Amino acid sequence: MSVAVEVPGDLRMARRLWPLMLASSVSLLPYTVFGTFLVRIARDADTSAAVLGGLRGLGGLAALAAGAVLAPLLDRVARLRAAALGLVALAVASLVGALGQFVAMAVFCALVGAAMAVVHPALTASAADRFGDGPAAGRAATLVTATGALTVMLAAPVVALPALVWGWRGDLVMTAVLALALAAVFWVRPGRVLPTSTLGYLASYRALRGLRPLLAVALLRTAAFMGYLSYLAVIYDARFGLSPSAFALVWTLSGGTYFFGNLIAGRVVGSGRARAHHVMFWSLAVSLVAIVAIYFTVLLPVAVVLTGVLGLCHSATAACVITLMVRHSGEARGTALGVMGAAVNLGTFAGAAAGGIGLGFAGLPGLRRCSAGSRCCRWCRRGWCGGRSVRRACASGRV
Repeated sequence: MSVAVEVPGDLRMARRLWPLMLASSVSLLPYTVFGTFLVRIARDADTSAAVLGGLRGLGGLAALAAGAVLAPLLDRVARLRAAALGLVALAVASLVGALGQFVAMAVFCALVGAAMAVVHPALTASAADRFGDGPAAGRAATLVTATGALTVMLAAPVVALPALVWGWRGDLVMTAVLALALAAVFWVRPGRVLPTSTLGYLASYRALRGLRPLLAVALLRTAAFMGYLSYLAVIYDARFGLSPSAFALVWTLSGGTYFFGNLIAGRVVGSGRARAHHVMFWSLAVSLVAIVAIYFTVLLPVAVVLTGVLGLCHSATAACVITLMVRHSGEARGTALGVMGAAVNLGTFAGAAAGGIGLGFAGLPGLRRCSAGSRCCRWCRRGWCGGRSVRRACASGRV
């Protein structure tokens, strides 16, 4: 039977962790802009959304390489200085992406992926270090990752509304400024500077043998979730005709459920009130049903509900993985989180690549290309389409 363990309150922990929480949120801004304005960026870059969305997979490859090589170093340097270097790379990536050309967006995705492979494990490991090796350490790590989802939850006011004034390029410039400011703070005040591990470079990897199942879960979960997120804008544009501003509200819902799912699940499993393995199993089972259903529904309210369910379930799974990783990694904590980040980004690449191939060759499930003037789709019943938005899309020839 699980035994509840006393963990400091979230507000008390947040007072110690707020700079790390802020940096976690800022690090997600570039991909939030990319996902929210995917259709518009594709038009500006004179390419298709399927091709441009696939570039996020390039970021996954860059993150995989950076995370796999640099993971053991996170146990040998001041973690916040490592995060500072990653934030500088993130700022450079944002400025390059603001150019808006296809090649610039490819460089943007690759640099953002590599930067996040350093920033995220450095921030989560630093947060866990501040609370030792007990249950509070795992909770601190999940708290930082949960607040990162606030960026997605606040996509409408933080990303979409400012873009009405200065466009999506202005959002990326704003991201660069914030990332550079945080990098300067972390470099000047790096916190703990002594090495936290006595293991050698290769020995750090060997210490993770018992964590391989968790790494596999992290990889496969991310492949499903991030592959779906890469083309969420395309689904809502083609099937329901949502503008980028309206879609930002859907993106906000996805981020909101992800935030609350991560926040609540991290608290519950961290305190021992529920077994992390049980929460993980049921979250993955429900998300499997939801991710299949969302690709076939033609009703906007149903799609929105499924979007929320997916965010909730995947965030609960992520919280369980991080909690167990911090709890069982010992002195190789930085290496474990770095390798997990590499696995997550490999999942991002695999999911985005699979989604891009499917979107390019088969289109969206339930819709097929209409002939001129035809109002047809696979959901037709008695001569009419299954939803007003699908009818409108078919009539316009967009699908």
